[in-house]
Amino acid sequence: MTRAVNAEDVEGYAKITGDANPVHLDEAYAATTRFKQRIAHGMLAGSFISALLGTRFPGPGTIYLKQDLAFRKPVYLGDVLEVTATVTSYQAQKAILRLATVCRNQRGEIVVEGEAVCLVSEVSPGGSPELSGAAVPTPPRRVVGLS
Repeated sequence: MTRAVNAEDVEGYAKITGDANPVHLDEAYAATTRFKQRIAHGMLAGSFISALLGTRFPGPGTIYLKQDLAFRKPVYLGDVLEVTATVTSYQAQKAILRLATVCRNQRGEIVVEGEAVCLVSEVSPGGSPELSGAAVPTPPRRVVGLS
């Protein structure tokens, strides 16, 4: 998934969540910080991972059980993020998928990374989820979504 981060997204996220930290919303304030300009909420970038998992891969019916996130670099307004998920394991008996999740900016820098654990609804007769025509866990698969 590729997503451009813009002021409308940041302002909408602030309105929905109530997180009105001025580093996200006030250019004059942000100029006085270490970032020198407005930055997006880290969880806004994290929500793009949710969008990938729930709409593209594994897709509709996916239920989050856990998501660990590490915020490595700031996300600035105007950044274009590529969101990826890589299958690291699958527990067929419980239909639980574990994925490495990463958001990279247009310079290829990792801005957010972590691990997602999901309950998947679509399981093939062989006991593995359908993942771009290949079964997991051998080998781990990298999926790039939302272009």
